[in-house]
Amino acid sequence: MGIEKYIAAASLGLFIMFVGEIITLYDFMIQPLRDVEPEPKILQFISIGVAPACVLAGTTFIMSKRYGSKPIGLMMIASGVILFVGMLSAQFLINSIDQTFLVSTVLITPPLFMGISIPVIIFGVILFRNKKQKPKKEYL
Repeated sequence: MGIEKYIAAASLGLFIMFVGEIITLYDFMIQPLRDVEPEPKILQFISIGVAPACVLAGTTFIMSKRYGSKPIGLMMIASGVILFVGMLSAQFLINSIDQTFLVSTVLITPPLFMGISIPVIIFGVILFRNKKQKPKKEYL
Protein backbone atom coordinates (compact mmCIF):
# COMPACT_ATOMS: atom_id res chain seq x y z
CA MET A 1 0.00 0.00 0.00
CA GLY A 2 3.00 2.31 -0.01
CA ILE A 3 3.14 3.48 -3.61
CA GLU A 4 -0.50 4.54 -3.69
CA LYS A 5 0.17 7.19 -1.03
CA TYR A 6 3.02 8.65 -3.06
CA ILE A 7 0.94 8.72 -6.23
CA ALA A 8 -1.92 10.43 -4.37
CA ALA A 9 0.52 13.00 -2.93
CA ALA A 10 1.90 13.69 -6.41
CA SER A 11 -1.63 14.12 -7.73
CA LEU A 12 -2.42 16.56 -4.91
CA GLY A 13 0.71 18.56 -5.70
CA LEU A 14 -0.13 18.75 -9.39
CA PHE A 15 -3.68 19.93 -8.64
CA ILE A 16 -2.28 22.65 -6.36
CA MET A 17 0.23 23.67 -9.02
CA PHE A 18 -2.48 23.93 -11.69
CA VAL A 19 -4.73 26.06 -9.51
CA GLY A 20 -1.82 28.37 -8.72
CA GLU A 21 -0.91 28.73 -12.39
CA ILE A 22 -4.46 29.52 -13.50
CA ILE A 23 -5.09 32.04 -10.72
CA THR A 24 -1.76 33.72 -11.43
CA LEU A 25 -2.50 33.94 -15.16
CA TYR A 26 -6.01 35.29 -14.60
CA ASP A 27 -4.70 37.82 -12.08
CA PHE A 28 -2.04 38.91 -14.57
CA MET A 29 -4.63 39.40 -17.30
CA ILE A 30 -6.55 41.94 -15.18
CA GLN A 31 -3.90 44.62 -15.78
CA PRO A 32 -1.26 43.10 -18.05
CA LEU A 33 2.14 44.70 -18.24
CA ARG A 34 2.68 43.23 -21.70
CA ASP A 35 0.74 41.25 -24.26
CA VAL A 36 0.09 37.63 -23.49
CA GLU A 37 -1.71 34.95 -25.45
CA PRO A 38 -3.85 33.19 -22.84
CA GLU A 39 -5.00 30.23 -24.94
CA PRO A 40 -1.60 28.55 -25.44
CA LYS A 41 -0.66 29.25 -21.82
CA ILE A 42 -3.82 27.65 -20.48
CA LEU A 43 -3.40 24.62 -22.75
CA GLN A 44 0.20 24.34 -21.55
CA PHE A 45 -0.92 24.49 -17.90
CA ILE A 46 -3.54 21.82 -18.56
CA SER A 47 -1.04 19.48 -20.20
CA ILE A 48 1.60 20.04 -17.51
CA GLY A 49 -0.58 20.14 -14.42
CA VAL A 50 -4.12 18.89 -14.37
CA ALA A 51 -4.00 16.16 -17.04
CA PRO A 52 -1.25 14.20 -15.25
CA ALA A 53 -2.96 14.91 -11.92
CA CYS A 54 -6.19 13.33 -13.17
CA VAL A 55 -4.31 10.32 -14.49
CA LEU A 56 -2.51 9.90 -11.17
CA ALA A 57 -5.77 10.26 -9.23
CA GLY A 58 -7.36 7.57 -11.41
CA THR A 59 -4.35 5.31 -10.98
CA THR A 60 -4.50 5.74 -7.21
CA PHE A 61 -8.19 4.92 -7.19
CA ILE A 62 -7.73 1.79 -9.28
CA MET A 63 -4.80 0.58 -7.18
CA SER A 64 -6.51 1.00 -3.82
CA LYS A 65 -10.24 0.58 -4.50
CA ARG A 66 -10.21 -3.03 -3.34
CA TYR A 67 -9.29 -2.24 0.25
CA GLY A 68 -9.81 1.52 0.66
CA SER A 69 -7.55 3.85 2.58
CA LYS A 70 -8.29 6.83 4.81
CA PRO A 71 -5.07 8.78 4.04
CA ILE A 72 -5.39 8.26 0.29
CA GLY A 73 -9.09 9.10 0.42
CA LEU A 74 -8.37 12.30 2.34
CA MET A 75 -5.70 13.33 -0.17
CA MET A 76 -8.07 12.77 -3.07
CA ILE A 77 -10.89 14.66 -1.34
CA ALA A 78 -8.46 17.51 -0.65
CA SER A 79 -7.36 17.46 -4.29
CA GLY A 80 -10.93 17.78 -5.52
CA VAL A 81 -11.81 20.51 -3.04
CA ILE A 82 -8.67 22.50 -3.88
CA LEU A 83 -9.41 22.20 -7.59
CA PHE A 84 -13.04 23.25 -7.09
CA VAL A 85 -12.27 26.23 -4.84
CA GLY A 86 -9.40 27.36 -7.07
CA MET A 87 -11.51 27.26 -10.21
CA LEU A 88 -14.33 29.03 -8.37
CA SER A 89 -11.96 31.87 -7.49
CA ALA A 90 -10.70 31.94 -11.10
CA GLN A 91 -14.32 32.18 -12.24
CA PHE A 92 -14.76 35.27 -10.05
CA LEU A 93 -11.64 36.82 -11.61
CA ILE A 94 -13.09 36.54 -15.14
CA ASN A 95 -15.28 39.60 -14.61
CA SER A 96 -12.19 41.75 -14.03
CA ILE A 97 -10.11 40.49 -16.96
CA ASP A 98 -9.47 42.86 -19.86
CA GLN A 99 -11.89 42.23 -22.75
CA THR A 100 -9.08 41.54 -25.25
CA PHE A 101 -8.07 38.43 -23.30
CA LEU A 102 -11.53 36.90 -22.95
CA VAL A 103 -11.22 34.04 -25.42
CA SER A 104 -13.20 30.82 -25.21
CA THR A 105 -10.42 28.96 -23.42
CA VAL A 106 -10.33 31.54 -20.63
CA LEU A 107 -14.10 31.35 -20.23
CA ILE A 108 -14.49 27.56 -20.35
CA THR A 109 -11.55 26.46 -18.18
CA PRO A 110 -12.97 27.18 -14.68
CA PRO A 111 -16.39 25.55 -15.19
CA LEU A 112 -14.82 22.57 -16.94
CA PHE A 113 -12.44 21.81 -14.10
CA MET A 114 -15.07 22.51 -11.45
CA GLY A 115 -16.95 19.66 -13.10
CA ILE A 116 -13.86 17.45 -13.11
CA SER A 117 -13.29 18.08 -9.40
CA ILE A 118 -16.61 16.43 -8.49
CA PRO A 119 -15.59 12.87 -9.58
CA VAL A 120 -12.23 13.30 -7.84
CA ILE A 121 -14.07 14.10 -4.59
CA ILE A 122 -16.41 11.14 -5.11
CA PHE A 123 -13.48 8.78 -5.71
CA GLY A 124 -11.86 10.09 -2.52
CA VAL A 125 -15.04 9.44 -0.54
CA ILE A 126 -15.18 5.90 -1.91
CA LEU A 127 -11.57 5.29 -0.89
CA PHE A 128 -12.11 6.86 2.54
CA ARG A 129 -14.07 3.81 3.62
CA ASN A 130 -11.85 1.01 4.85
CA LYS A 131 -12.94 -2.41 3.74
CA LYS A 132 -11.96 -5.40 5.77
CA GLN A 133 -10.25 -8.21 3.94
CA LYS A 134 -12.19 -11.44 4.08
CA PRO A 135 -10.04 -14.26 5.34
CA LYS A 136 -9.40 -17.06 2.89
CA LYS A 137 -11.04 -20.30 3.80
CA GLU A 138 -8.93 -23.35 3.47
CA TYR A 139 -10.97 -26.44 2.84
CA LEU A 140 -8.11 -28.86 2.50
